[in-house]
Amino acid sequence: MKTITVHASQTYPIWIENGILSQCGELLREQVKAETAAVITDDTVDQLYGKQVTDSLEQSGFRVVKFVFPHGEASKCSKTLNAIYDFLCENAITRTDCLVALGGGVVGDITGFAAATFLRGLPYLQIPTTLLAQVDSSVGGKTAIDLPGGKNLVGAFKQPVAVLCDPDTLRTLPSETLADGMGEVIKYGMIRDEKLFALLEQYNLETIHEVIGTVIANCIDIKRQVVEHDEFDTGERMILNFGHTLAHAIESYYHYETYTHGSAVAAGMCMMAEKTCAPEIYKRLCDCVTAYQLPTTVLAPMGELVPLCGKDKKRASRDLRYIVCEEIGNAQIRSMPFAEFSAWMGGTTA
Repeated sequence: MKTITVHASQTYPIWIENGILSQCGELLREQVKAETAAVITDDTVDQLYGKQVTDSLEQSGFRVVKFVFPHGEASKCSKTLNAIYDFLCENAITRTDCLVALGGGVVGDITGFAAATFLRGLPYLQIPTTLLAQVDSSVGGKTAIDLPGGKNLVGAFKQPVAVLCDPDTLRTLPSETLADGMGEVIKYGMIRDEKLFALLEQYNLETIHEVIGTVIANCIDIKRQVVEHDEFDTGERMILNFGHTLAHAIESYYHYETYTHGSAVAAGMCMMAEKTCAPEIYKRLCDCVTAYQLPTTVLAPMGELVPLCGKDKKRASRDLRYIVCEEIGNAQIRSMPFAEFSAWMGGTTA
């Protein structure tokens, strides 16, 4: 079993191993003294792994209760969050009990936020079942829900007690969901690791399973380094947002229906690289993105996307912070008055 340890405000392990899902109860028992484990998951993941996880937890002595909500980004909202709170109250969950986030990024984000806020905080375990969640959203302690005004606008920093990554869960993913995760994987290569990017160039969406364990571990270790340097996202951690300024605008423009988060990130990276990178770097990025069946651009007019960038949480007063990668493996944080950014991107005139 591969173990990566994150040393943040709370130190915790990230376990990576094929078939480890069946050991989740035993491993969680090493981290908490809880009597009850409240599993939070969505209807899709529950059908695939709900019983396996529940059985493992019960075999390790936990009383298990489970809350299931409809899958999809639309569920990452205050309505679902309040339903989770009500469920935790109905089941007499205390501060010494724990939550288990079983699923992709939506499940991890909303469960983490519930763990950060219910009873002013209780422990939770992340069991990410999608590639995007395994390499990105389950690690680092960011939790959130969406508002009508934008994505992830209400949240908290809450580190899990552990993260359990079973690459076997990726084999049940539709190809579109696997591709979604590859958007974030490619981002890691662009911002910090040229060797990882070169490895990705040797594979495509059909063959990446051959090295997926290595890819997951590399991405997690990159995020570990960044989080340890800047846990609360005031400096270096912002490089993890490469492609996200436009991505969140794309998701919002299309009402979170047309583009997944990872596909929007892929398009956002390419659209930013076109303006900031040498042609050969831009081409390598686009070729890599295309190999994983992700978009390099979108049809939405820039004049309508840029105003949505102004609603993003990365805006600081009149300025907008954004990330560029002029060289593969080297990200830089830049800031520009929003009016200038809009004109530069071709949105509106400053």
